[in-house]
Amino acid sequence: MTKNPQKESIFGFFKTLILAILFAGIIRSFLYEPFHIPSGSMLPNLLVGDYVFVSKYSYGYSRYSFPFGFNLFSGRIFKKTPERGDIAVFRLPSDPSINYIKRVIGLPKDEVQIRRGILYINNQEVAKVYKDIFVDDNGDKKTEFRMFTEILPNKKEFYTLDQGITPQDETGVYEIPQGHYFMMGDNRDNSRDSRFLSEVGFVPEENLVGKATIIFFSNNAPFWKIWQWYSSIRFKRIFQKL
Repeated sequence: MTKNPQKESIFGFFKTLILAILFAGIIRSFLYEPFHIPSGSMLPNLLVGDYVFVSKYSYGYSRYSFPFGFNLFSGRIFKKTPERGDIAVFRLPSDPSINYIKRVIGLPKDEVQIRRGILYINNQEVAKVYKDIFVDDNGDKKTEFRMFTEILPNKKEFYTLDQGITPQDETGVYEIPQGHYFMMGDNRDNSRDSRFLSEVGFVPEENLVGKATIIFFSNNAPFWKIWQWYSSIRFKRIFQKL
């Protein structure tokens, strides 16, 4: 029987395509998933237009580790506890179809409170040292923030922003339930996070997607505008560890 080279070529193409899709799906489900930063809630550490890799294995796996969030099992397998100060991606408790990215501030059974703009964890003041003025230039206007260095109890250091006096600068005590985490944005006056109980609140461990580990691309223009990349790509941010 004579083989048909054209049919063999088409079959080979689709076989390679299917294998590539399966391989990409395995990497995305079990190893790393790309995530785009859509808002300024994590300024100054993550900018709008940053693209980060999220480590899926850092906290183990839940239903939200997999595409479409199929309810294959409950809870987490190979569970690992997030460290205070990690930047984590999670599914919004009130709408699990939405991904959020914030910093892990409170662990299960912690008590978190903000007094006069100062963060307290288990009634201990978190060190907050003035660093500089941070200017956010989003193209339309420039906004100035006071930038501080915060040092968590585990010695994790990072920058936060303070724009002024806001209602969330003075809160009650948040008592974090077992199996839940308290998340906050680094841009403290411009972040919807666990301080807003009806919108975000305490994040169940099952909703954790993974830990943001590295910036692999950064662009201050829409990604599809390739002709602007020569001026819009932030080359200095690429491969920055988080």
